[in-house]
Amino acid sequence: MTMIRTTGVRRGMLLIAVLAMLAAGCGTHRPGDNAGADGPSRTAAATPSTPVDFPCPGESPTLAPPTTADAPGPAAPPTDHYAENHGFMVPLPLHGRHRCDGLAAAGRVEGALEPLRERGDFDPESTRNALTQLGYPARKVQTYQNGPTGVSFLIDAFPLCVEGTMNRASTLADAFAGYPDHSGCDRPTGGH
Repeated sequence: MTMIRTTGVRRGMLLIAVLAMLAAGCGTHRPGDNAGADGPSRTAAATPSTPVDFPCPGESPTLAPPTTADAPGPAAPPTDHYAENHGFMVPLPLHGRHRCDGLAAAGRVEGALEPLRERGDFDPESTRNALTQLGYPARKVQTYQNGPTGVSFLIDAFPLCVEGTMNRASTLADAFAGYPDHSGCDRPTGGH
């Protein structure tokens, strides 16, 4: 019985394949080389840009950190994926022109509610009326009693959202750009 030995043939074929790749110049083009300069040029892949914030009317030239709605959560990153699992509840900040629009809207809301606060009128319906007088449709304004002397509100003018509180001590409004997982200004209640 005769055995045909193919090991030497396989080694020879592998050697020929490697030499063919080297001769073809595989992998010799490096970034910055002018190889293919006669052909169509390739553009660099688009990289995500960082949103540009600039001073809005009434702000000083040095920017303060962008304001976003207060989101309750841990100060330090948790080890149990809490932040990852609850990221859908963190409001998106406004940038650029939208940020200026949001600051202006928050200022108008605070100005409209301040007379109510000074009178001690913490009725959600009074708050709703004051906000609709700013031009927001009644169906887009939500107001809630927040203790005996406080009101919380949310204005859904998506993609601009304004929320805040009014109580004996202050009237605070903040604008944001909605939430990552859905359109609208209401805080999502379910995630993945």
